[in-house]
Amino acid sequence: MQAPYIQLKEIRLTFDKDQKDTIRRFSLNIKEGEFISIVGKSGCGKTSLLQMVAGMKKPTSGLITIGGHEVKEPVDELSYVFQKPILLEWKTILENVLLPLQLKRKLTERDTNKAKEMLDRVGLTDAIHKFPYECSGGMQSRVAIVRALLDKPQILLMDEPFSALDSFTRDQLHVQLNELIDTYKPTVLFVTHDLQEAFFLSDRIILLGGEPGRILQEYQVPFTRPRQKSILFDQSFYNFQQDMNERLQS
Repeated sequence: MQAPYIQLKEIRLTFDKDQKDTIRRFSLNIKEGEFISIVGKSGCGKTSLLQMVAGMKKPTSGLITIGGHEVKEPVDELSYVFQKPILLEWKTILENVLLPLQLKRKLTERDTNKAKEMLDRVGLTDAIHKFPYECSGGMQSRVAIVRALLDKPQILLMDEPFSALDSFTRDQLHVQLNELIDTYKPTVLFVTHDLQEAFFLSDRIILLGGEPGRILQEYQVPFTRPRQKSILFDQSFYNFQQDMNERLQS
C-alpha cells in the first residue's frame, strides 16, 4: 500500500479570539500526484487547511507531514495560487512569471524560454510584454498559474483561483489547467465552491462542513484525467451533485 505523500492527522484549529474550533478532527491522506478538491460553505476552514499544509499557519493540535516530514515552517517545494492573482503592476507579464525564480537565483536564458513556452501554451504569447492592468482577469489568472508551475513544484495549492471569473473564461481555464497538471504532475490541493469545477478537475472531492469544520463525505471521481467537459453531462455528475447538495443542506 502506497504511503501518503501528504498526511493531515487529527487536525484541530482554534482561533484565540473566541476559543471556538474552526476545524476539528480533520484527517486526510493524499497520494503523490493526486488532485484533491475541498468543497464547502464559507467559513468551514477550507483556506485555513491550505495555509496549514503550506506551513503558513500552525494547527492547534494534530500533525501534518509531507513526504514523512512534519510541516513546521513554510514549505519550499510548493506553490500557492491565491483567490486573486498577485501581480506587480510595474512589471510585464513575462517579468511577473519569472519573479519567483529571480528571487531564488540568477535567471538563465533557459528560464526565460521556458516561461515564454508556458505562456504560449495558455494563449498569452502576444501579452508577454504587456502590464497586468492591460490584461483581463482571465489573462491574469493564466499568468498566476504559469508562474506557480514554472519551477515545477511538487505541490500546488489553489484557493478558489477562478471564483471571480465568468463561466466561459472559467471553462477555458479548467481545460488549460487540466493540460498543465497532466504535463507537470504536481500534487494538487484545490479549494472551490463550484461543484462542476471540482468534479471536472479532481481525482477525489472532500466535502467539508459543519461547525466546527469536518469531513462530511469523500467522493471518488470515476473518470481519468485529463478530461473533456462532456463528463458534466454524465449521470454520475448529476448523482454526485444531488448527494452533495443534500449533505450540505442537512
